[in-house]
Amino acid sequence: MAGIDGLRDLYGLLGVSPGASDDEIKKAYRARARELHPDTNPGDAVAEAKFKEVSVAYEVLRDPEKRARYDRFGPEGVFGGQGAGAGGFGFEGGLGDIFEAFFGQMAGGGGRRRGPAAGSDAEVRVGLTFAEAAFGCRKEISVRLPATCASCAGRGTAPGTQPVTCTDCQGAGELRRVRQSLLGQVVTSVACSRCGGIGETIPHPCSECGGEGRRMEESTFTVEVPQGVDNGSTLRLADRGAAGQRGGPTGSLFVHLAVAPDPRFERDGDNLHTTVTIGLAQAALGTEVVVETLEGTHPVAVRAGTQHGYIERIRGEGVPHLRGRGRGDLFAHVVVETPVSLNEAEEELLRQFAAARGEQVAPPGGGGGEGVFSRLRSAFG
Repeated sequence: MAGIDGLRDLYGLLGVSPGASDDEIKKAYRARARELHPDTNPGDAVAEAKFKEVSVAYEVLRDPEKRARYDRFGPEGVFGGQGAGAGGFGFEGGLGDIFEAFFGQMAGGGGRRRGPAAGSDAEVRVGLTFAEAAFGCRKEISVRLPATCASCAGRGTAPGTQPVTCTDCQGAGELRRVRQSLLGQVVTSVACSRCGGIGETIPHPCSECGGEGRRMEESTFTVEVPQGVDNGSTLRLADRGAAGQRGGPTGSLFVHLAVAPDPRFERDGDNLHTTVTIGLAQAALGTEVVVETLEGTHPVAVRAGTQHGYIERIRGEGVPHLRGRGRGDLFAHVVVETPVSLNEAEEELLRQFAAARGEQVAPPGGGGGEGVFSRLRSAFG
């Protein structure tokens, strides 16, 4: 019985008692499976092995007949060995074979889809200006992909000929193998190598496509880009990908959008942010400024006493919504600019203003008078 030591206590693997009900076993299995699943423990070989053991334990204990044999004969009654004669499977393989049989059956649910395989999906990158992304546009793109062969209309056969049923799989498109496992008979299937899973072969292939039913071609078409898309958005165009072999379904084309930035705006969802620079006197006395928008300009009244960092909200001047009506807003951030390089007249006016307000300022010359550094120079001069 080498190889099944880890499966000797199936109840212990699930953390339940031998008298546990079916519901308790199911609940315990779900909890352990979530804990040990490979997706939860990527790269953890120990957790993966334990997950398989727990899955096999549940497969046995959920079946009344298998559970009865296990309770009576132990693991030998289920996995083979001396207990196999008392109704076991007669399975004498190691643990790897047990897992292979178990998970092979779990993955084997339905049969293979007969017929030509679908074409693969394709990707293309398209650049947009900021305005094109905001308001939508039509872009012409070119792609080079497998396309349906015009000579044979995708059938892959020479004119006047037809495909014939594959002699290896008799038209099934797959080859099956039956073998005994701990769970009884297990049927495995693989695609027929002669016909590629289609179920038919082509004795006389098309001279243009060699029997594939498709040829590499470059095509150009127009894409409708909706308003409101953003950088990194992707459009899916069904039936614009690669054509399938011998009439198989066509894949999809995924158009990835790259939006160039606009130095005037910063986008936040459907809202836009911009800056408006005003002078010190304008901030103090008020003024009217013109703010650039996506479609032109918008006048904004700056109230007297406006502070640096004030934000003016202009409704409906943002990006149109991708789904539905309406637009975002434009937020104008006010920047109050401090004057530099004053001439004598400007400096005198500011000094008079400071004196009127009782504000202390540096003396003429901007050196700050007998400051700390001046006094230090005098001391060591």
